[in-house]
Amino acid sequence: MALFSLVLIPFVISSDVASACQNTDDFVSASSPGDIIIGGLFAVHSEMVHPEEHPIKPVIQNCAGFEIQIFLQTLAMIHAIEMINNSTLLSGVTLGYEIYDTCAEVTKAMASALRFLSKSNTSKDIVEFKCNYSDYVPRIKAVTGASYSEVSMAVSRLLALQLIPQVSPASSAEILSDKIRFPSFLRTIPSDFHQTRAMAHLICESGWNWIGVIATDDDNGRFALESFGVQAMANSVCIAFKEMLPAYLSDNTFHTKVDRAIEKIVKETRVNVIVVFMRQFHVLKLFKKAIERNVKKIWIASDNWSTAVKISTMPNIRKLGTVVGFGFKNKDVSTFQDFLRSIHERPTENNKFLLEYIMLLSVCAHLDNYDFQMCISSQSQYDLMQNVENRRQIWRDDFLNANIEPGFIHSTILAVYAIAHAIKGQCKDRNCKDPSAFAPWELLEELKKVTIIDDDKEIKFDSKGDMSSGYDVLLWKEVDGHMEITTMAEYDPENGYFIFEDEEKKKEFLDLKKVPSTCSQHCRPGQMKKVTESPHTCCYECVYCPENHYSNRTDMDYCYRCHNKTYWAPVNSTTCYRKTIHFLGWTDWFSIFLLLLSAFGVVLIFSISAIFTKNLSTPVVKASGGLTVCYIILLSHFFIFLSTVFFIGEPTEFKCRTRQALFGISFALCISCILIKSLKILLAFSFDPKLQNFLKCAYKPITIVFICTGIQVIICTFWLIFRTPFVKQNFSIPRAIILECNEGSVVAFGIMLGYIAALALICFICAFKGRKLPENYNEAKFITFGMLIYFIAWIVFIPVYVTTFGKYLPAVEIIVILISNYGILCCTFFPKCYIIIYKQETNTKSAFLKMIYTYSSKSVGSIAVSQISLDSKSSSSRITASDSCNAEKSSVNGNCHFQVSGQTPVKEEVVPKSAARTLSRKRLSSI
Repeated sequence: MALFSLVLIPFVISSDVASACQNTDDFVSASSPGDIIIGGLFAVHSEMVHPEEHPIKPVIQNCAGFEIQIFLQTLAMIHAIEMINNSTLLSGVTLGYEIYDTCAEVTKAMASALRFLSKSNTSKDIVEFKCNYSDYVPRIKAVTGASYSEVSMAVSRLLALQLIPQVSPASSAEILSDKIRFPSFLRTIPSDFHQTRAMAHLICESGWNWIGVIATDDDNGRFALESFGVQAMANSVCIAFKEMLPAYLSDNTFHTKVDRAIEKIVKETRVNVIVVFMRQFHVLKLFKKAIERNVKKIWIASDNWSTAVKISTMPNIRKLGTVVGFGFKNKDVSTFQDFLRSIHERPTENNKFLLEYIMLLSVCAHLDNYDFQMCISSQSQYDLMQNVENRRQIWRDDFLNANIEPGFIHSTILAVYAIAHAIKGQCKDRNCKDPSAFAPWELLEELKKVTIIDDDKEIKFDSKGDMSSGYDVLLWKEVDGHMEITTMAEYDPENGYFIFEDEEKKKEFLDLKKVPSTCSQHCRPGQMKKVTESPHTCCYECVYCPENHYSNRTDMDYCYRCHNKTYWAPVNSTTCYRKTIHFLGWTDWFSIFLLLLSAFGVVLIFSISAIFTKNLSTPVVKASGGLTVCYIILLSHFFIFLSTVFFIGEPTEFKCRTRQALFGISFALCISCILIKSLKILLAFSFDPKLQNFLKCAYKPITIVFICTGIQVIICTFWLIFRTPFVKQNFSIPRAIILECNEGSVVAFGIMLGYIAALALICFICAFKGRKLPENYNEAKFITFGMLIYFIAWIVFIPVYVTTFGKYLPAVEIIVILISNYGILCCTFFPKCYIIIYKQETNTKSAFLKMIYTYSSKSVGSIAVSQISLDSKSSSSRITASDSCNAEKSSVNGNCHFQVSGQTPVKEEVVPKSAARTLSRKRLSSI
């Protein structure tokens, strides 16, 4: 196997913090010897000073911007290692450390990582290139850090070459959970996935959907922005604008882009919520400009700066509005606070961070509060060396304690303890005083299985190398004139909801809703969103829900349809209403009127029956066919009136099937009986021999009634069997359901009515032929009128029935039935009742015979004259053009003699009076 060696260019830093690198040992910022060395990467300075000289040389430059919070994290790492060494966790094995300052620069962090990869126990920092690093013993066994995700991504790729475990207490980028690209990276904090989801939930529950986002233009900012964008979309939150600020303060465009971001915030007046994914020194610059422009918003803080004391103590910070942040869960850090109280007694030879901090205290001793904070952050290492002489030595115990961020301190200590527990697992059967006792990749496998007891809870790394311990939701509140960072709620990342300690905390959370941040006004219940031309779905118009649709919540994307046909909704409705069921009820005034008409008809039937029964032996009753025929006709009229009852009330299957069949059969029976009477009249008064012979053969009353009615019974039976009527719900009216009877088959219904019409037509023809009956016995004429009334009523019924809808549709048929029934009833029986009651002198046998005799005599004479007229016409060619007859009439034997010129006399025999009397008796017997 080929073996190459890479000799690192030595970097040396002298005892003075301002001198250039001379050797790699001086490159270390803090160190302590031990059997097992743990590396540390922290951005104690916020930027690296870049020289303006040309050409640019590959030299590690000095850094500026001392970060108190991250300096405290380095002290937390040292404190944790010392606690482990002073405990029995690693019996007989001591931990050492080498901590490097990355200056928030990937370049400097990579230089530190290269030293981590160098071979252990060699005089020079040499990194060997090998195909297999399984037995390779690097300088360190594990790394704690880095402070920023962008740095951790670069360093982790380099450390993955030898699978050196890297446990970060602060890098939260979601991409670092990818174990394919970052196999040796772990962290003691949750992924940004949970943080961005928590932010989206907070924004959604507060009723905001139109927000702005500002992030740093680095890997951490871009990945956080991408993750938040996905979560915001899932919670129907729109991002009005996104502003990216340069990752490094040394960028010449930094201040210009900050001004542009502030202008964007001021311009978007509807945006009152700003989500900020930035480092603390970026937020300081942004807020300084925002205070100058009197920008007052709700700021959603990421875990990078949500607990930053140097930001919360800015002058006029309260003018910015409300700050709501997400921070790592606070834990007890009292032991660390005790450690800080004695920090000034510690030697500074091997801790350049501590030495620099002491120098900063001296330089900034004349300032107080925020100015003191800013003085420390703004000093460069070069400036310190120029101003350190003749400065009095001071120490401020309260300053470090005031700047503690418990979440980061706890996660740093947790990272060191996780590594220590993994080392304990490797050292059970090995001599760990020997640096080659185990390789870093073995420690990595052990680290993945480590379980730590923290506040009586077992915590461990998940499959992605994360510890999902949850978040504290923080609220910056002004108390006694200064800003305090308080815990408002806890966020459970596993279940995705907020947990409140008490009702007061919950009220603080709910009060956030008072500040609106929406693109459009909320759509009230009864309205829905209508997307406008804007590309954002959060910008919309509110339109009313159309008819038969409703919405019962605010900001609904669409209205629900009243799916069930039994419900309806007006325009702008918040609910569906049950449709009212309509039918021709018993209490309807029109129903009552029709029922009264039917009842009156029944009364007439019983009255007529009584009159006919009382006058049974009179000629008028006998001439009407006798009591049996009259009763059958009256009974059929009764059933016709009765059938109207089935058209009223709530339709049922029984009513629908009964009403038409009862009406049809009853009407057919009635017309059949009247047809018998019409045929009988023709038979009695017809003097045409041929017609009489035909009528005598056809006149079978019982058979005719049975056949005519039976055909209707067959029609109705087939109708009820194959296409029976049924109850139907008619939804043609928007707000009502009409219960009606569907006839099942329009064809069957038409055949039934058509058959009745055919019988009525035959009856009409027969009655019409007998219209010139005796004056006092003119029944045929009234039958004709009755049939005409029937035809007129049902001809009008057809178009009215077809064009009518609603609950009064059955009333149309009832009216037609009543009209036709009343017409036939009145025309059939009223004339007879009139004669019986008011013309009793004509309702005797002698009067009746006299009337028949007179009518028969006239009819016989008419026939004789008609025959002579026919004979005269046949001989008209032989008669002279004279209108008078010169014949001499002789009364001998009843003969008449006509004398025609040029011809022999014609002799015509006249019917004798005795013959007329005989004919009259025959007609009477027929009747």
